[in-house]
Amino acid sequence: MFDHLKLLRCFSFTASRDWLFRQSFANAGLRSVTTDLSHGNSIASTAMHCWIPKSPNRSKPNLLLVHGFGANAMWQYGEHLRAFTGRFNVYVPDLLFFGLSSTSEPNRSESFQARCLMRLMEAHGVQRMNIVGISYGGFVGYSLAAQFPEKVEKLVLCCAGVCLEEKDMEDGLFKVPNLEEATGILIPQTPEKLKELIRFSFVKPIKGVPSFFLWDFIDVMCTEFVEEKRDLIKSILKDRRLSDLPRIKQKSLIIWGEEDQIFPLELGYRLKRHIGESAEIVVIKNAGHAVNLEKSKEFVKHLKSFLIDSF
Repeated sequence: MFDHLKLLRCFSFTASRDWLFRQSFANAGLRSVTTDLSHGNSIASTAMHCWIPKSPNRSKPNLLLVHGFGANAMWQYGEHLRAFTGRFNVYVPDLLFFGLSSTSEPNRSESFQARCLMRLMEAHGVQRMNIVGISYGGFVGYSLAAQFPEKVEKLVLCCAGVCLEEKDMEDGLFKVPNLEEATGILIPQTPEKLKELIRFSFVKPIKGVPSFFLWDFIDVMCTEFVEEKRDLIKSILKDRRLSDLPRIKQKSLIIWGEEDQIFPLELGYRLKRHIGESAEIVVIKNAGHAVNLEKSKEFVKHLKSFLIDSF
């Protein structure tokens, strides 16, 4: 039994699937590039990885797809990529401390992530863009839209609890009792925690996944920059108040899974009220936090309707 388990661990399903995603991104006309964003006189170093068009067409609009926690950006957008590469120059970055992106800067705020992302886009010659942000990627996308309003045309926020407040945790809005428990689930280090993340993310989670598959996923996806990722989550919640959140004016689409257990639907309605008339909200039934994966076709349909049909 041990030899059998050892053999399965040697053949990584997660790494193999990751390789297939890389091939599909390349076949969709994208290439993998890591850009040094360090300032000339700065001691700190910052580098960000991004999938960029092999041959950008400057007559096309630009689309930035920003991932959340969990599997890497390729896994989160792999099923949706080809729906947009024909109409947009598509950019799919790794945020700092995900994939091949990192920094020695101590700043862990989403506003810093957004500024680095803007520098990355400018390094690739992108001056204006549309943004889709899933979960944590929505926090970064919102911040980018607020800091650089002239750069962002349209914004899609998917299950992004941008309007949460620190007191929401104390008030019992979330299924988890405290921040430590939340970080343990969002950055799982054991099969038990990964199972919890799957249960929290999907309305109909896959059951009976063998532990060696779960360990394999953790080995490939969840073991790098663990402390830095925990700090990113803590930074989201610390001293957060809705009254401090700037109102953006870009046309925005809010997409939410009706049964989201990580960022409850109330936060979607709160975000709609906060942005006001320039935002519309779509609630997808029988879907949880991973609505982009659980209801992929419906998710893409709403993205296309907002980003293409109403362009």
